[in-house]
Amino acid sequence: MADLDLLTQSLARNVKHWRSVRGFTLDVLAARAGVSRGMLIQIEQARTNPSLGTVIKIGDALGISITTLLDYEQGPKVRVVSADQVVRLWHTDAGSYSRLLAGTEAPGPLEMWEWRLMPGESSSSDPHPAGTFEIVHVTVGELTLTVEGAEYRVPAGASATFEANAPHTYGNQGDVPTEWVLAVSVPPVR
Repeated sequence: MADLDLLTQSLARNVKHWRSVRGFTLDVLAARAGVSRGMLIQIEQARTNPSLGTVIKIGDALGISITTLLDYEQGPKVRVVSADQVVRLWHTDAGSYSRLLAGTEAPGPLEMWEWRLMPGESSSSDPHPAGTFEIVHVTVGELTLTVEGAEYRVPAGASATFEANAPHTYGNQGDVPTEWVLAVSVPPVR
């Protein structure tokens, strides 16, 4: 089975599973996630490949990580994610990308990402649920982090933390690629 087909099937199975665990109807999940009921039906029937933004919204609404939504194996308590299992979820033709390195539920979703952003490019994110925190550590170049319209420069070797319940953008205003590791902690659904 191709990687994309595997991810589509895993997403379908896991959205259905976690919707059931949370006791959400399609209508309730649609309202919580801000996506249409029809889109959720297509996702649960593995008939579509939703955007990264849609998958994030569904994960946030369910209170689980993207890793859990895309997980095709329920493994042991220790899970080693090999390099060939890392999932690239966003990319541009210029060479920018984000890769989900690992994630867990602890007690809410906790994810670790690898990002690369080419000069002049940016990636915006909608607000996450209240209590969501992000930690970025820049390894190459300089990241321009914009949170609620305020810009923060984060050079190589530096880190930044912020509550991600506001619109935020990762940008590269420099002349070289910017690379960083990002950890995202989402509070559990209550």
